[in-house]
Amino acid sequence: MKSTLVSGRRIRRGVVPGVVALAIALTGCGAANDSSDDSASSGDSGSSESLSGTLNGGGSSAQESAQGVWRAGFQEANSGVTVNYDPVGSGTGRENFISKAYAFAGSDSALSTDEGELDAANARCGGDVIEVPAYVSPIAVIFNLPGVDALNLKPEVVAQIFDGKITTWNDPAIAADNPDADLPDTAITPVHRSDDSGTTGNFTDYLSQAGGGAWSYEPDGVWPIQGGEAAEGTSGVVAAVKAGEGTIGYADESQAGGLSIVALGVGDEFNKPSAEGAAQVLANSPRAEGRSASDMVFEIDRTDTASGSYPLILTSYLLACPTYDDANEAALVKGFLSYIVSEEGQQASAEQAGSAPLDSSLAEEAQSIIDGIK
Repeated sequence: MKSTLVSGRRIRRGVVPGVVALAIALTGCGAANDSSDDSASSGDSGSSESLSGTLNGGGSSAQESAQGVWRAGFQEANSGVTVNYDPVGSGTGRENFISKAYAFAGSDSALSTDEGELDAANARCGGDVIEVPAYVSPIAVIFNLPGVDALNLKPEVVAQIFDGKITTWNDPAIAADNPDADLPDTAITPVHRSDDSGTTGNFTDYLSQAGGGAWSYEPDGVWPIQGGEAAEGTSGVVAAVKAGEGTIGYADESQAGGLSIVALGVGDEFNKPSAEGAAQVLANSPRAEGRSASDMVFEIDRTDTASGSYPLILTSYLLACPTYDDANEAALVKGFLSYIVSEEGQQASAEQAGSAPLDSSLAEEAQSIIDGIK
């Protein structure tokens, strides 16, 4: 049995029998299933009937850029609709979804099974919650070190940097894998998220799994260490790294803001973030056990050392209910989520927000779940 992360928390799992590996298309995604008798159709920008009203959601700040693209596309096709998305972080997004403040939410970690989140979401929905992937994205380790544009770092070195055990950029552990870099004795300032974050949950899970024992903390969406610099949201981390000197942080690659990006040690290679590398890791990662048919949660194998792999990834999810008390709210959620997983929505976010599109089979499975919203 191997322990892995779901919702920033450690669970135990074995390999799931019969799970078929899923690959991610690298140049686009397939169209989701069409629905002839529902209000939402995946073959267009969201609806086969006229939609109107306001839809409120929020959560993952890593989804912020993609959500902006999706909102614009959906609202253009449905002029009577306003979609609001508040990038408050994955943890707050899940809380606000459970409390019914949001009709839907975005989260970079799945609902937790060991702290009651999943049960609370099922109770809020009056049935099994819907949890489907919106996209897959590498998490970049970003840095700002004048005179140094490229760095190779092994996972255990990254773990020691963020744990405060490696404190200067010319440390021998860094220099060993960067013989051609002119490393200064500048102090290292690690920047982490101040909010409960799915990105942090995935990052700490990576350090825990891949760090070879150098990271002594459990994976969690809340940063476990005192010290360093804290910033709210993805944009806050990127801004803090840009504003500093000798800073290092982590962020969804699509929002790295032109900062220098670390090549992480993967087996005998050093690999930068890529859609291909993320696809390879997801394809080798099984589904989480004990989830319902409407709950498409993966357990990412951060120890994947296959050539070209990039194990520091997040799968960003959409949360919704299978039923809503208000028929119009149900139609809006169904229409908007259908647009997100459609070929048009996935290509738009890939081209304009830099997210990695879903594989066609994964998009079709997500659409079949969304089709059941009533």
